[in-house]
Amino acid sequence: MAIPFVREMDFEYGVLQDVAPGLRRMVVKNPGGFTFHGTNTYVIGSGEVAVVDPGPRNENHLKSLTKALSTESITHILLTHTHMDHSPAAKPLKENSGAKTYAYGPHGAGKLDMGIKVEEGGDMEFVPDVAVRHGDTIKGKSWEVECVYTPGHTSNHMCFALPDKTGLITGDHVMGWSTSVIGPPDGDMKDYMASLDLLVARGDKTLWPAHGDAIRDPAPFLREFIAHRHAREVQISACIENGLTDIRAMVKSMYADVDERLHRPAAMSVLAHLQNMVATGRVRCEGDVTLDTVYRNT
Repeated sequence: MAIPFVREMDFEYGVLQDVAPGLRRMVVKNPGGFTFHGTNTYVIGSGEVAVVDPGPRNENHLKSLTKALSTESITHILLTHTHMDHSPAAKPLKENSGAKTYAYGPHGAGKLDMGIKVEEGGDMEFVPDVAVRHGDTIKGKSWEVECVYTPGHTSNHMCFALPDKTGLITGDHVMGWSTSVIGPPDGDMKDYMASLDLLVARGDKTLWPAHGDAIRDPAPFLREFIAHRHAREVQISACIENGLTDIRAMVKSMYADVDERLHRPAAMSVLAHLQNMVATGRVRCEGDVTLDTVYRNT
């Protein structure tokens, strides 16, 4: 497999850059192992605009964004999901602009809808003013987007499609620089794979992720993403066959060339895969699917 990662990116912190017709981007200065250069805040439209994923509470970013939009009005604030690098800045931005917030729901909303409690780990204070669902349209004076529900990375993850499938703002569902972490209980591999299939079927021309640059040839990229996940499950089955029957042992083998500091999120990803594999009857275990459970191939 060769995922065609996009790791080059031309940007400057604090600068609102035109990236496509009717779409601008400013990168938050919060680089890291999970955020790459930082969180991409997108601005849709002109005059009266929507801001997508204002990011963490970074005062310099908010000041730069407010200054860049000083001659325009922020009328909508859209959130792809509620991880701490995406949604906390929505509160001060809303207070300053008077704009309403739009999202699927609070953190864990997709699981809470099914009666599953989600552990803290996101922006637990955020509640959208307007809860949106798959297929909903959000409109401003000079723009509109379609809501595309893509649970998996989080249960409340929403993408936003530009008209005529010219572009899709994908949050953390698909990123060009790295694969996404799928961490239960809020993350769900079965949902994630179904959401990838949905994007393949949609055929959007460009993907605009929350971290890193655009993916301008999405079809082969998405196919390799899906193949990568299938290959991980083949690896898991091989580990079990070779006597590595708990997740920590699997991670040490599967991620031997990865910094050990990343083994915990890797373990959560393997856990997500095993939840899917147990649910579909390819792997069995006694009791719940957990990090400490012993697994067997069927």
